[in-house]
Amino acid sequence: MFGVRLPENLQNRLDTLAHKTHRSKSFYVREALSKYLEDLEDYYIADIACKEHIDSGEKTKTLEELAKELEIDLENK
Repeated sequence: MFGVRLPENLQNRLDTLAHKTHRSKSFYVREALSKYLEDLEDYYIADIACKEHIDSGEKTKTLEELAKELEIDLENK
């Protein structure tokens, strides 16, 4: 467990939200941190995959090329 100092405007917003929804401030901090970390982890996974793809030398296809190859009509979707 650890403490964190928040800027006054964030503290006020968190206090207001917790009061209006009858949930704890800790609940919202955990939710926000969990979602943020998930997004950040996804970003780093994608970044590594992109670098590996570039390093592999494999040709990249545009969306239009892929749609044509898979016979998908992008105009009517």
